[in-house]
Amino acid sequence: MYKDLIDKWLSSEKIDEDFKKEIYDLDEKELEDRFYKELEFGTGGLRGIIGSGVNRVNIYTIGKVTQGYASFLKSNFKNEEISVAIAYDSRIKSDEFAKRAALIFAANNIKVYLYESLRPTPMLSFALRELKCKGGVVITASHNPKEYSGYKVYGEDGGQLTDDLAKKVYSYICDVNIFDDIKIVDEKVALESSKLEYIGEKIDNIYIEKVKDLVIRKDLVRDNSKDLKIVYTPLHGSGYMPVTRVLNELGYDNLKIVEEQKSPDGNFTTVPYPNPELEEVFDLAIKFAEVNDSDIIFATDPDCDRVGVVVKDKNDKYKLLTGNQIGILLSEYILMSLSEKNQLDNNGTIIKTIVSTDVVKDICDKYNVELLEVLTGFKYIGEKIKEFEENGNQKYIFGFEESYGYLMGTFVRDKDAVIAVNIISEMALYYKKIGKTLNCALEDLYKKYGFSSEELISIELKGKEGQDKISRCLETLRNMDKIQIEGMEIYKIQDYKLSIEKDLSNGNVEKISLPISNVFKVIFKDKSWFAVRPSGTEPKMKIYLSVIGIDEKSLSLNMNQFKENVLDLIEKCMNQN
Repeated sequence: MYKDLIDKWLSSEKIDEDFKKEIYDLDEKELEDRFYKELEFGTGGLRGIIGSGVNRVNIYTIGKVTQGYASFLKSNFKNEEISVAIAYDSRIKSDEFAKRAALIFAANNIKVYLYESLRPTPMLSFALRELKCKGGVVITASHNPKEYSGYKVYGEDGGQLTDDLAKKVYSYICDVNIFDDIKIVDEKVALESSKLEYIGEKIDNIYIEKVKDLVIRKDLVRDNSKDLKIVYTPLHGSGYMPVTRVLNELGYDNLKIVEEQKSPDGNFTTVPYPNPELEEVFDLAIKFAEVNDSDIIFATDPDCDRVGVVVKDKNDKYKLLTGNQIGILLSEYILMSLSEKNQLDNNGTIIKTIVSTDVVKDICDKYNVELLEVLTGFKYIGEKIKEFEENGNQKYIFGFEESYGYLMGTFVRDKDAVIAVNIISEMALYYKKIGKTLNCALEDLYKKYGFSSEELISIELKGKEGQDKISRCLETLRNMDKIQIEGMEIYKIQDYKLSIEKDLSNGNVEKISLPISNVFKVIFKDKSWFAVRPSGTEPKMKIYLSVIGIDEKSLSLNMNQFKENVLDLIEKCMNQN
């Protein structure tokens, strides 16, 4: 069937010759991968490798999703002036794809606010709320390798589309014929008709002021910010302008930038790929920090919604904190600081994802704050913020996910590395003033709340064959009569695809009141757990591990054995016929 689609693609006058030539040069396996399915559109929009074909990101697939989203907006906001905002990052062709989308919206009589140059994803979330748009788009593939691009879609609340909305938008996209239905207008016509408006500094200034206003201990930062030694790298992405502006304007004069990684570069020439979860992306920054005896290092990904943090350990060596560890530190610091200032509401709430650390549960209990758990993906945290505002019975304090995403404040509805850098800098300054590094503070929290270690393993499984293997593994797990991990007793099994939780101690089965998601989680008697799910953005299966111990040494031993046993189980499941 995919061969018919290839023939149609090659024979169409609407497809440029360069795209056709690319197809002619491919082998059979690559042709199948590019045409056996269309790029999947979900709650995060779509993401894929740049290239020719319907399972690739190019001007035609960008055009199809934009035309579909435009039709959705016009059907759901009748008799209103509809507008959208668009941002893009430093990736290859990001500016081209962003302009293509803008001109398609304009051709559909939808007003477009397009950033005149690259901006972080969270700034798009802010801009569409500030400009009262009905939707928004960011052209980005976040931390994926350089070959990728993507199309994130946002609703009028500034959050990524929730499940139900994404399904509705997808139905409109499916109705678009990629060859005949896409409208587009010339840029000059769009500007003259005021359907296209470039935006920039004015919106930037409002956003920067709101980020700065999130500082909790304003006196501490005002009087001492110059004492914190910071190294920052935007990893060739969009973070340089907003991150440095916020830090400079708050008085962090001891800020150093990794010059080799300062400028936007879609090839990300100094790193394997621009993921702040990886230690190797900090190599240049750590060398720089060692020379300057810096206190903390920040790295943001290309669309600057996630941030990695490196601090000194007890041996004075620079060490990358995990996303969970940053979440623990921030949860404690924010709640402690608000409590000291009598600004902690009785209905205050912290939100985390189901695969993030459980240490935060004890922190929230201490401060009498509710902890909510949501599915993986910051869109679900944004959805809860909207729900809190509508119901008025809970107040959002802070949200995070283990994959280095954090948000304080509600003027943005997605994870925000600019805000995170601001609050983490304040936190590092606070601990420095009382003679502690962030690593020392983390050790204190483990002693106080209990030792826990988390790890993520990603298994890359490319193409149709890889996707089938992931599906088979999860279904095998789901249908096993008894899951066995040596030396451990299972307490609960949570199947988010079937929306059920089984308590193996008493046989009770309860319904999970979260949206359906292909996630399988096993919880043990000692509170250790593992979870498995397919990545929503890459051809990978993700395995999350969490173990409990009495100290650091026991944690390491426990994790090594646990990891080995879980991976053995996963290997058997993947190889089931």
